[in-house]
Amino acid sequence: MLTSIRLPKNLLILLTSLIMGFTLLFTPLFKAEASVSWGQEVVEVGKRFIGTKFKWGGNTPKTGFDASGYTQYIFKTSAAKIHLPHSSKAQYKLGTHVKKSQLKQGDLIFFNTNGKEVSFVGIYDGNDKFLAATSKGVKYQSLNTKYWKDRYVGAKRILKE
Repeated sequence: MLTSIRLPKNLLILLTSLIMGFTLLFTPLFKAEASVSWGQEVVEVGKRFIGTKFKWGGNTPKTGFDASGYTQYIFKTSAAKIHLPHSSKAQYKLGTHVKKSQLKQGDLIFFNTNGKEVSFVGIYDGNDKFLAATSKGVKYQSLNTKYWKDRYVGAKRILKE
């Protein structure tokens, strides 16, 4: 059996106001979201294209990527919206130099793979790993391998912190 309680009108208004007040006071107005750095955002976009084929001169997922075409596409399509030139050598002229020990996610790392000058670029992801468009497609590489250690030229920070 259901019974009802009769409350005076003023008391009902007061209780309703208190409940609404506490609800507004203790309920966040905006949904809290995790903060993601520009570097993390660039790397997350870059990961989406792991396995994309290599194409000399390529700079889209449809055609395939070469090294600088990959970094150009990732920086342009990520939330960073940074337009890079389609050349590893030209990309190396941008940004702020970063010591190897100070690398952060999203930094561009450069290599001399032709024996003459900067000719290859990748996106650093932390723990001595980087994403790059190699002749075998977009994949993770390790800075600790002899091949990359011997060819490392330097790194640049393009993204704002």
